[in-house]
Amino acid sequence: MSIKHGLLALLQEGPKYGYQLRGEFEAATGATWPLNIGQVYTTLTRLERDDLVHAASAEGDGRSMYEITDAGRAELTKWFETPVTRESRPRDELAIKLALALAVPGVDVSAVVQRQRMSTMGSLQELTRLKRGSRDGEISWQLVVESMIFAAEAEIRWLDHCEAKLLRHRRASSATTTSNTPAPQDVEAKR
Repeated sequence: MSIKHGLLALLQEGPKYGYQLRGEFEAATGATWPLNIGQVYTTLTRLERDDLVHAASAEGDGRSMYEITDAGRAELTKWFETPVTRESRPRDELAIKLALALAVPGVDVSAVVQRQRMSTMGSLQELTRLKRGSRDGEISWQLVVESMIFAAEAEIRWLDHCEAKLLRHRRASSATTTSNTPAPQDVEAKR
């Protein structure tokens, strides 16, 4: 999800201040994606530049309320109607990290996998505690937390797969090396 579309979605309800948008964004995502106010105002400036929002009014203290435009509503509708593809998601840093760990000599890839599994298990336990502590009326927050739980569970399954594949690869490499090395009795026979 982009911050851009999140702010447009919140502005769909009516004009809001930057700080108000930040608070509502964090409430809607269960504070799983904290925003700093600079991100909010930078995004609002870009949205205003692209005619997706406009400053609705300014208070005496200089604060502006922002309002979604018709072009902003069209962009938001398009976003909601467009499925999120794997290609549009950010790169998977963990997959890249493991690929590089395999390519760099001297890196204990199994240890990298184990450390990641322990970290992900800790996150999964914390997310499960958060889910248990949620109230029934907080469905948007529950959906976000459940998505994170499913992602953590999938990451653990993928790490298990990586570990098993690494083990099979080591065994196959070891068997190839062993089969290319003459047995001790063959060395003696050649002498």
